[in-house]
Amino acid sequence: MAQVPQRFFDALAVRTWCGLSLRALGRAREEIDAINVYPVADGDTGTNLYLTVESAVAAVEAVFAAHEVGRVPAGRNPDRPADPAGTAGGPTLADAVGAMAHGALIGARGNSGTILAQLLRGLAQVLGAHGENAHTDGTGLRLALRHAADSARQAVAHPVEGTVLTVASAAADAAGNAEGDCAAVAHAAYEGARAALAATPGQLPVLERAGVVDAGGHGLVTVLAALVETFTGRTPVPGAAAGAVAGAVAVPHARVEHTGGETAGECAAPDGPGDGPAFEVIYLLEAEDTAVARLRQRLDALGDSLVVVGGDGLWNVHVHVDDAGAAVEAGVEAGRPYRIRITHFGAGDVHTTGTERPPRERAERAVVAVVPGEGLAGLYAEAGATTVLARPGEPPASGELVQAVRRAHAREVVLLPNDAELRHTAAAAAEQARADGIRVALIPTRSAVQGIAALAVHEPERRFDEDVVAMTSAAGATRYAEVTVAEHRSWTTAGICQAGDVLGLVDGDVAVIGADVTTVASTVLDRMLAAGGELVTLVVGDDAPEPLAGLLEARVREAYLAVDTVVYRGGRQGAPLLIGVE
Repeated sequence: MAQVPQRFFDALAVRTWCGLSLRALGRAREEIDAINVYPVADGDTGTNLYLTVESAVAAVEAVFAAHEVGRVPAGRNPDRPADPAGTAGGPTLADAVGAMAHGALIGARGNSGTILAQLLRGLAQVLGAHGENAHTDGTGLRLALRHAADSARQAVAHPVEGTVLTVASAAADAAGNAEGDCAAVAHAAYEGARAALAATPGQLPVLERAGVVDAGGHGLVTVLAALVETFTGRTPVPGAAAGAVAGAVAVPHARVEHTGGETAGECAAPDGPGDGPAFEVIYLLEAEDTAVARLRQRLDALGDSLVVVGGDGLWNVHVHVDDAGAAVEAGVEAGRPYRIRITHFGAGDVHTTGTERPPRERAERAVVAVVPGEGLAGLYAEAGATTVLARPGEPPASGELVQAVRRAHAREVVLLPNDAELRHTAAAAAEQARADGIRVALIPTRSAVQGIAALAVHEPERRFDEDVVAMTSAAGATRYAEVTVAEHRSWTTAGICQAGDVLGLVDGDVAVIGADVTTVASTVLDRMLAAGGELVTLVVGDDAPEPLAGLLEARVREAYLAVDTVVYRGGRQGAPLLIGVE
């Protein structure tokens, strides 16, 4: 179906652009992954760009959904008169670009994703300055592209030409010389970016040796092509640079299989093979501007490939170092780091060597599970599962689940979402993985305790279908409950709760409202065991009272004969307590 063109850059155009970019990156992901050779040949630039844009899409859709049900975000005047672009009642341009930038920032993956997030933030800073204006024109888009390119370059500690930064600058230069509406400006930026991308092998010898263009730059060209389609309704026809790009984007020997740690080559690389840092460290950081300035200096001294993007108190930090602990400690000194990801680069595939590492053999079967806390992640990992950590309020996107399925490197995969609200996300991930030739079975586990029960009966040696049936049966036979704290006043199936009330949920519905975690937990446990049970599983979070597990164990032992209890520490899992009864 042809895309309906947008005349102006308004909130709807932002939504359209994000959706088109995600679809385009989905189609180009493998091609971009395959040409990622500088300075880390880890083959996941396309995947990381896709995940970054997926997070931006989710944030923009959330803004539109909020307006559709009558909720107006802070800073928006609900009594604003109708506008000529017809967006009254919906989000403003500032709302949409702000959500896009924020979503990309918190979901940015790898060096290229981090820089794309800063490019989008730069756009948002200019376009969002229009305030209540419904849209901007070609002039506004030119200014936004220029600011985006400049701010991305400033975010990189040691910029290198022949990378996505070069491509972004060329796009801004071409847009600056364009006349006309948004469609004309977007097309000029796209053509300028394509020409710059075709020239990258001449700027970086490692690209020339491999016979490829820069992977991050290729991703940006893909995003700009989606911008052109937003305003014209058609995918742009490549100009004169197309032949050079098409002839250079894919070389088989450039693909190196790796477990993580992508970078698109925006920072200076070491001179020889194996000379680079051993770890990639990425985290979100809440900190003041002055503290971040000091952090940049400290991290720059610790390693390379340093990119720090963001602002207004929230930052995304990416660096390659030998001392991962020191990089995290620097973040702690600057503010509050969270969503910390540390990846160890495997020997022989750290920085570009020009040789291909033999691919590791696929396993026959694997389990991929979403888990709510670090403690459960360790438990699942000990049982052989590949885990995806879901922190409170930060559910994983489908792209993250697909990446985990690929990381499991197995012919057959059992996927455990462990959350009823993730069923559609998990189903989409399973379909995408099946398209890659992986046999995936989705077991609709609604809680981590159901996942534990399924994992307990998992036997890789038996037939796939038999294993899936056994795991599904075990999960279904496990009733689940959760004790949590209400964040705001709300109607529930047990009555009205106030912010701060303790809620006991049984099989997803609020069954108990109280003031004390221990009391509510005891009541919930009694209700569950009234229907019978042989095994109680307690997953205790960091926020739970210290004596809670011991008190509940004693209660089961004294009141319910022949019922066993097992206790796990879930860490920062959001809820003080998860309960499973089999």
